[in-house]
Amino acid sequence: MLDIMVVNETCHDDNYEELITKTLNLTMKHENIARYYEIAVVLVSKAKIKEINAKYRNIDEVTDVISFALFDNDDIIQNTDNITTLGDIFICVEKMQEQAKTYGHSEKRELAFLVCHGLLHLLGYDHDNSERERVMFAKQNLILNMLNLKRE
Repeated sequence: MLDIMVVNETCHDDNYEELITKTLNLTMKHENIARYYEIAVVLVSKAKIKEINAKYRNIDEVTDVISFALFDNDDIIQNTDNITTLGDIFICVEKMQEQAKTYGHSEKRELAFLVCHGLLHLLGYDHDNSERERVMFAKQNLILNMLNLKRE
C-alpha cells in the first residue's frame, strides 16, 4: 500500500499521475510488499535533473531518472514496521519523451519503465554488474508486460 505524491514541475498531463500510481502499486505488489509506504515522484526539466545529478552524484549531465532511497538496506525495508517513507524518484520528462522516440515506443511505456526502475532502486535493486542488471531488468520487463506496455 502506498501514499504517492506526484509533483509535476514540467507539464500538465493528468494521465502521468494515473500511470505513475498504477506502476508503483503494481511494482510493490509484484515485490510482495504489503505494508504502507510513502513515495514522492517529481517530474522535472532537463535543467533541474542536471542540477540534481551534479549536486548529488557529481555528474554534470542530464539523466532520465534519479532515485534517492531513505534506506540502503533492503532487510530494513522488508522487516521494519515503523518506516513510512521509501524515498524520492526524480524523472526528467523531456528525456523520457526523447527516449520514447529513440526506442520507438510510447511515452507511457517509457514513463512506466522509469517509474518502475526508480522504485526498484528504492527497494535495493541495482544494475552495477551483469547479474544484478539481468535480475532488475527482468523484473522491469515483467511489470511493464503486466501493465500491457510491451515494446512496440
